[in-house]
Parts: sequence; C-alpha cells; structure tokens
Amino acid sequence: MEQKLFDTNVQWIKYKVLKEVIRRAYEGGLDDAYLDIPKIISPGPKSELNCCIYKERAIVQERIHMAMGGDKSNPNPVQVMETACDECPAAGMLVTEACRGCMMHSCKEVCPKGAITIVNHRCHIDKEKCIECGKCAAACPYSAIIAQKRPCIKSCKPKALSIRPEDDKAVIDNDKCISCGACVVSCPFGAITDRSLVLDIIDMLKQSEDNSRYRVYAVIAPAIVGQCRFGRIEQVVTAIKRLGFHQVVEAALGADITLYNEAREFQHKASESDSPVMTTSCCPAFVRFIETNFPEFKDAISTSPSPMITTARLIKRSDPTAKVVFIGPCAAKKFEYTLEKTGGMIDSVMSFEELQAFLDARGIDTTQCEDTFLDNASFYGRIFAKSGGIAQGVAHVAEKFGIEGVKPVVMNGIDQCRQHLALLRAKKETANFFEGMACDGGCVGGPLSITRSPKNVFDVDQYGNSAKEKDIDGSVALYQMTLSK
Repeated sequence: MEQKLFDTNVQWIKYKVLKEVIRRAYEGGLDDAYLDIPKIISPGPKSELNCCIYKERAIVQERIHMAMGGDKSNPNPVQVMETACDECPAAGMLVTEACRGCMMHSCKEVCPKGAITIVNHRCHIDKEKCIECGKCAAACPYSAIIAQKRPCIKSCKPKALSIRPEDDKAVIDNDKCISCGACVVSCPFGAITDRSLVLDIIDMLKQSEDNSRYRVYAVIAPAIVGQCRFGRIEQVVTAIKRLGFHQVVEAALGADITLYNEAREFQHKASESDSPVMTTSCCPAFVRFIETNFPEFKDAISTSPSPMITTARLIKRSDPTAKVVFIGPCAAKKFEYTLEKTGGMIDSVMSFEELQAFLDARGIDTTQCEDTFLDNASFYGRIFAKSGGIAQGVAHVAEKFGIEGVKPVVMNGIDQCRQHLALLRAKKETANFFEGMACDGGCVGGPLSITRSPKNVFDVDQYGNSAKEKDIDGSVALYQMTLSK
C-alpha cells in the first residue's frame, strides 16, 4: 500500500494535503483550496478519524493552512493546530484498575501533600493537592498508580509545552522552544506540526523562468540516503532537478569545511586557555538549547556556520544571483535560516516529507529516473548525519593537523546534552569538545523524515564509504579558493 511510504498515518494525511496543495499551486486552483481539499481528503459521509465529518474537515482546513505557510507572524515553524488538539485525557497521577484496595496504604503514607485518601477501599487522589511528585506510584506494590502525561509534554525536553487550563489545548512557549520537532513526532493526532514553505519555493522556481533569470540550487542533507524508499539516491537527485532546480549540492560539502573550521577554532582556543571548551554549531536546536538553558556556555559554541549555511555561502560566492533551498529532515532548520547571523544565505527550507509530496504532485517517479552522481564531499562530511559523526571527523582532522588535546564527547539527544552540560557547569566533565544533536540518532532521526528507521544509520555509513574523497582536503581547498572572491 502507498501508506508504507511513511512510518505513521499522521504523516500520510499530512502528505495527502501537501500533495494536493502543491498540485493546485501549479494548476491555479488554490482560491478554493479550503473548500475543495477537505472534501477530497475526507469525502464522507462518515468520518474515519474524528467524531463527525464536519470536525474532520475542519482539521483538514487547519492542515491546509499549515501547508500554505501557517501563521507567518509566528517565528516558530512548529505550531499547534487547535481544532485537532482536544482528544488527549487530562494529565496527572492516575489510579488504575490494578488498585487492590490493600491494607498497607503505602501510597497515602508517602504523599507529602496529603492528596491521597482511601475511599471504598481504593486510593483516591485529590488533583487540587497533588504535585505529581510520583512518590505514590513508586510506593504502590501493584504499580497501580501511573503518571499520565500527554505525549507532547513527555517529548518536550526543554519544557516549552504546557496545557492551557481553560480549554486543555497545547501551548508552545517560543522563549523556551528549540524547534526540535519532538512534539511533532509524538502527537498521535498530528495536532502539532511544522508550517510548510513549499508555496514560497514553488514561486521561487516559477519566477526563475527555468533558471534563466537566476539559478535555484537544492542543498541536500546527507540523511536523505535513508529516505529513498523508492529509487536510489542517484535517482532522487535527478528527480529533484526535474522539479526545476538548476543543480543539487551536498550539504556534506559544508560539513567538510565545518570540520576544518571547528578543529582550527579549537586549536585557537587551546592556545589561549589551558582548559578550552567548545561545542558544535551544526544542530540549530542544540545551539538554541544552550542559549536558553545554559547561557553561560554561549561563548563556547563554535563560531563556524552550520554545514547548510557554509554550503550555501560557497554557492553564492560562485553565483551571486543564486537562490538556495535546503532539503532535510529538520524542523529547526526552518527557524535557523531566518536568523540574522546566517546572512540570508538560505532562501527557503523543504523537508523530506514535503519533497516526497512535491515529487508525487508533479508526477515524477524516482524509479524511472536516470542516475545523477554526486561527488561534492568526503566520507567525513557525509557521516555528519548520524550521532557521533562530527566527533569522529574532528578527531581525524585534529590528528591530521597535529592539534592536540581534543577530547570529544557525543551527546545523542537533548537528555544527554543536558546531562553533559550540567556536568560541565559543575566542573565535573572531562571532555572539552561537545558534539550535540537534538534528535536521537542524529539527523537520521529528524522529525520531518519520511522514516526514522534504525537502518538509516547503516545507509549513512554506506553513503560515507561510497564517497570518492576519503579526506576533507578537496573541500577545504575549494573553500579557501572562494575566500578570495
């Protein structure tokens, strides 16, 4: 079945809406999108997913809104669709049917707020008094008390999500949110999602007039190799060009240069301090996490731009009128590209989910495309897509250039980032070079991937090994050559 394109049915519905919006954008039918598309996605008369067909279509209208750009006044690309956000039970400590009405009453004895009483031989929790400390759950010999949290709340490691008490809707605090997209993946109703920029990209391609007025380049994240459910990566590159892009360039090229710059930057820090500390700058969600949760380490963040920005900068140095679109698995990239520090190097961002919808809306079958081989980057640049790839590359470059004292640590996911940064704050951390990835597994686990299969790591390793260049020398030489322009 076609749904096997994606891991979940939420992605499948999102894809169907995106595909229809893209198709209509080319055929001039967006004026009636909010009226027509809901009837195509949810034809009725019975609802398949919600209480009634009218609510189901109302949620589809919200999905159309997000596919057409969402709330553009909100700088956060991750947004809540309020109509879809209403099915989750109230959170808190919950007494299940496993409660046996025992005589021990351990739950009551350990409660520090007196929130537990025994009613008809069963535990009863007063929600007004309960502070959700979890001591009752730990004390119950039957494990009859559970801490019930909404999936989005559980997934949000920076604690940027809360529930609005008056209507039980999820609310995102933009001051705390790092746009990692974990909530997008975890919400079973797809009520939290990323706003799409695909209509802007379509306008960009159309106005280029087949790349005659200016050229539009696609920069692809190396994690794309794990997304090729149908066709080889070489065929996907050809398919992207058939969408109207002038050229496809690997972000791994910028990753090679980032390795060089970060190794040299560490060397400079080591020359000025006996205890240098540096973190990577490749993952914008990780960078944002430091800025909001460990601001004392902001100066430790590498000043090197991310591989996305570095690759785009190389393109625009050689083609000043170029437009550059990044294609990847990351929600935070939709935030990063808007930052002033990126210098406008990236003109828009497309997710892997959106790419699949774009290809299908345009009737491009990747399995029927000829091969277009890419040879922009080295083994080390390509393995940036997996957790540990940056640390592996930096260790290699440090050895190559005789940079001593680099002690890398791999932080896989925000929980590990918090753990090691807390150790650094307490002066108990032995590492001095911190590779941080917000997504578990690295970019291969990005929230806007078609699939987050464990196999993706194997695919990235294979992709790295297939690189003709086994070292970063060629990429660095190109970078240094463009500095004079």
